[in-house]
Amino acid sequence: MLQRRKNPPQGNIKTPEEVVKMRTAGHLTAMVLNMIRPHVKAGITTGELDRICHDYIVNDLQGIPAPLNYQPSPEYPPFPKSVCISLNHVICHGIPGDRVLKDGDMLNIDVTVIKDGYHGDSSKMFTVGEVPLRSRRVMEVAHEAMVRGIEQVRPGATLGDVGHAIQIYAEAQHCSVVREFCGHGIGRVFHDEPQVLHYGNPGEGVELVAGMTFTIEPMINAGKRHIKALPDGWTIVTKDHSASAQWEHTILVTDDSYEVLTQLPGDPI
Repeated sequence: MLQRRKNPPQGNIKTPEEVVKMRTAGHLTAMVLNMIRPHVKAGITTGELDRICHDYIVNDLQGIPAPLNYQPSPEYPPFPKSVCISLNHVICHGIPGDRVLKDGDMLNIDVTVIKDGYHGDSSKMFTVGEVPLRSRRVMEVAHEAMVRGIEQVRPGATLGDVGHAIQIYAEAQHCSVVREFCGHGIGRVFHDEPQVLHYGNPGEGVELVAGMTFTIEPMINAGKRHIKALPDGWTIVTKDHSASAQWEHTILVTDDSYEVLTQLPGDPI
């Protein structure tokens, strides 16, 4: 039996003025990911990529890197860097450091910029040289899964519609969907309601209305969906060491469809 549709949290319905600020924050976030692309190459450390992103956000964009010192709850240590960088079998929240990129690596760079009090949140996958076919394939599946989820967004749809579209595609490709982490409402608050699950059933969950903003960010594993947390308190890896990939955009529900707030003009989703 289908669950009753839930009304959206009213705090996540943006005014036209707030939408303008969300567009700006989203645009700046997309600019960071575009800027860092040529720097992703063999020989550079993940820590150096973080430093480049930090300097660009602070000095060029006059923004604030939201992850730096972010602490969602007391049991988490403050996140020590300005972006998350997750390599190969790391699912999410990888901490940049001394790891040197080498040929065959794939990595996710997750960027959140605060501008005028509002957040833009996005991540993309990058490759170094020739990556294994299995890694490239899970990257492609994760991207297509995100796109299919985004295409469900419109007033009257539900978050269950979004999660179902992601899940059935990824699992049909013999990949798995991580369930412990999800997308989220976003605006003045980094991680707000509602939670955006990347699995589910059509017609269930929160009903979408114009003005809502949230992220869609499926984490897709080439192997099983099970995860393991590392001792640093942040880094999450696949339990079976299979490759994992993620893409993320911040989405606005419009009067009749959706708008990708973290997409540069002319770029594909």
